[in-house]
Amino acid sequence: MEKSTKTRYSDSELQEFKELILEKLRMAKEEFLSLTNSLSNPNSNGTEDTSGTYKTLEDGSATLEKEQINQLAARQKKFIDNLEAALVRIENKTYGICRETGQLIQKERLRAVPHATLSMEAKLKQA
Repeated sequence: MEKSTKTRYSDSELQEFKELILEKLRMAKEEFLSLTNSLSNPNSNGTEDTSGTYKTLEDGSATLEKEQINQLAARQKKFIDNLEAALVRIENKTYGICRETGQLIQKERLRAVPHATLSMEAKLKQA
């Protein structure tokens, strides 16, 4: 049924991708919320009553951990933005079309990376 002359995914195929993206979006938002909560509510692991030397080590470790969480949160936010942009492309019926070649991106690639805008061929040419 799938022909090389096909220029876009059918509405039912788009609906299938939409459901996949909505689920990934829900999970990504939960993860983002968890990360931002851990930044705003750092749990004090009882470091108040330890000696000054250990407190300094804890502070350095906490700062590093906070930076890592910030990076994870930023990456998660970008992922959410990309998934939301993919939903817009589904509504416009342009989802799954490679922005370089104009060909359909393989379903397997879209299932693995639902926000992809490049086919594997175009992606490999970029590298």
